[in-house]
Amino acid sequence: MNPAPKGLRLGVNIDHIATLREARYRGQAHGEPDPVAAALVCEAAGAHGITAHLREDRRHIQDRDVRELRAQIGTRLNLEMANAPEIVAFALDLHPDIVCLVPERREEVTTEGGLDVVAGEAALAETRRRMNGAGIEVSLFIAPDPAQIAAAARVGAQFVELHTGAYAEHFDQKAARNRELERLVAGACQARELGLRVNAGHGLNYRNLPVLHLVPHLEELNIGHSIVSRAVATGLDAAVREMLGLLAGYAG
Repeated sequence: MNPAPKGLRLGVNIDHIATLREARYRGQAHGEPDPVAAALVCEAAGAHGITAHLREDRRHIQDRDVRELRAQIGTRLNLEMANAPEIVAFALDLHPDIVCLVPERREEVTTEGGLDVVAGEAALAETRRRMNGAGIEVSLFIAPDPAQIAAAARVGAQFVELHTGAYAEHFDQKAARNRELERLVAGACQARELGLRVNAGHGLNYRNLPVLHLVPHLEELNIGHSIVSRAVATGLDAAVREMLGLLAGYAG
């Protein structure tokens, strides 16, 4: 089992910067805001990594964005992606630090659920082998479900990213929130026991993040929408620094 680094890291998802650009400049070579420039601001503010989801329909992040990110950022590049042949080939050519395999449906606004690793175990294992063979780490975005976590270990992934969407959705309903929190705690413990490293993300914000400190073994949180939303009022640098402050003191 690889030792976890000290401190909880922040990966900033910049998809929503690109969404704003594409609303006005869809199909054009240039436009504002620039997600690559935003990523550099996040890094300068102290973010430990940058996350981007290259979707099959290219609804926000574009190929050129990801290539520029690879060339310009100095921290960890996490490429979220479907296990689709075209995107797998792109990732192998790009060589991000890590890929996070996620489910993807054309009609969804954002990723709505965890990956069904049990159903797709053989295909996911093949992609994992190819990525690891190229020196790229692999994470699987999954619900904190015992069967899915066990399948992720069989696939040979280095990480799981626990889907925190249900926790975030029920945050204001104490009993339901506590049930989801218990699932996350149990999932993180199971993953760690199976030799998996543990990240988390989806729906995390400035209100619900402090309570997530109760979940052990977390290494990195991937957060996008909340930071971009806060940045409208405070600026991106301040929004990232405020989020980093909420990560401080995590005991693991």
